[in-house]
Amino acid sequence: MKHLLGNLMLSASMVLAALPGVANAQTPAEGDDKSSRSRAQQLMGATAPKLAELTDDVLYGDIWERPQLSKRDRSLITVAALIAINRPDQLRSHLSIARQNGVTEDELIETITHLAFYAGWPNAVSAVAIAKDVFASE
Repeated sequence: MKHLLGNLMLSASMVLAALPGVANAQTPAEGDDKSSRSRAQQLMGATAPKLAELTDDVLYGDIWERPQLSKRDRSLITVAALIAINRPDQLRSHLSIARQNGVTEDELIETITHLAFYAGWPNAVSAVAIAKDVFASE
């Protein structure tokens, strides 16, 4: 069950990470306008309200806030996982979040280089192209 929940949370992270600001999202009070709703609520709240709630409350409200790992470390781990499983849309967002959480460009490029030997050369080459775009837009 723990493995299934972990996979569900990673999948939710990858789905939502395509849009910046998800990691800091909060669930709005009833009656709030659309602009104050979390990214999870905006993306899937009308269709999958429970998944949006779990994303806000469990993934970002609990897991990302646990003190055993810093947000910086969580970002680096997430970036590495997204490179390894080749999720370019989510990688784009999490590279930006990693920068906000204190991971340097040099550390991100070194992570990509290191992963070329563990996650595959094509994944690393794709990640470099995405990183180049993300870094240029900052």
